Amino acid sequence: MPLAAETMGFWGWFFLLLIFIPLTIIWVFTLIDIFSRSDLSGWAKALWVVFVIILPLLGMLVYFIARPMTAEDVEAQEEYVRMKDFSEASDAADKLHKLAELRDKGDLSQEEFETQKARLLGGS
Repeated sequence: MPLAAETMGFWGWFFLLLIFIPLTIIWVFTLIDIFSRSDLSGWAKALWVVFVIILPLLGMLVYFIARPMTAEDVEAQEEYVRMKDFSEASDAADKLHKLAELRDKGDLSQEEFETQKARLLGGS
């Protein structure tokens, strides 16, 4: 009797590894998200679970589109924007420091330094 791994060809492995397993993981995360929501009542959670179990692809898609943002989602989004702004400011400071070093070494003229500084600080 042949083993299942020996009879499964390329497309079988492709379907399993790149389609079935990721969709199963997303499905499980959807169920976890439904149960972890504090803004849904017990009946609403039950209806979402039934919908996601009976029609998995459509249920997941509709759930994540119709899912209202919670306070935790808003806080996470604001934290992401703060970290992004901090990272961009840090990058600009590093670039400005390197420009100053190039100017001090004589590789950039004062006019070139001012032009690059204005472009860097102005964002244009």
